[in-house]
Amino acid sequence: MVHVLIRHKVADFTKWKQVFDSHLNKRMGAGETGCRLFHSVDDPRDVTLLLDWDSVDSARRFMTSSDLRSTMQNAGVAGEPEVHYLLDAVSVRRSSAD
Repeated sequence: MVHVLIRHKVADFTKWKQVFDSHLNKRMGAGETGCRLFHSVDDPRDVTLLLDWDSVDSARRFMTSSDLRSTMQNAGVAGEPEVHYLLDAVSVRRSSAD
């Protein structure tokens, strides 16, 4: 599975989240299969996303699209986001039996 890790600052988390949620169908249509969203405990405007994609090619195509750039600007993303493309190396789930 391919993952895209994105970190950026936003002007207003609530506004950004509304735009992010309204963009779901476009992300899914482009190949996103799931996501996790985080924000810093100290600053909710410091946002990190971990998105799952069907392929690295579709992820790169979407991440570099003019539609995404426009959407991010409208959502209040400040500056350039950090974007990293990742593959699973090891996955471990801990339980009380560990």
